[in-house]
Amino acid sequence: MDLKEIQNLIKFVSNSGVAEVKLETGDIKITIRTTLEGNSPDITYVQQAPMQQAIAAPAVSAPVAATPATPAAPAADDNSKFITIKSPMIGTFYRKPSPDKPVFVEVGSSIGKGDVLCVVEAMKLFNEIEAEISGKIVKILVDDMSPVEFDQPLFLVDPS
Repeated sequence: MDLKEIQNLIKFVSNSGVAEVKLETGDIKITIRTTLEGNSPDITYVQQAPMQQAIAAPAVSAPVAATPATPAAPAADDNSKFITIKSPMIGTFYRKPSPDKPVFVEVGSSIGKGDVLCVVEAMKLFNEIEAEISGKIVKILVDDMSPVEFDQPLFLVDPS
């Protein structure tokens, strides 16, 4: 990866609204952090990774906004105690890291802060969606390999 490609990646990340991107390809590891309000300058880290630790497929991590679920109808009052984890971007929702691997989480799975819940693929970049809360998966709201919109609910989590 040359300097021009890195600069283009920084510009793309700055304009995408994503707060942090991690990219590992070959022996290069790049982390780009931005602020959504532009309060501080972009911070970019480029690091040579040892050849043994190189990852074949690039992985990008994006933060997840966890907001309390709001009931849509009186029948949904029992969902008010759950937290909704929403998609931070438009893309394709995947429950597995690859077709031959097991799913990240199932209904009933206990999760911790930082656990990967799913992957959202956008423009050939696979973004790992991580939990910002601990709890138990109550419901998976999206089918595997389905398109998702920005801020679309993906999971219901019981934080207790």
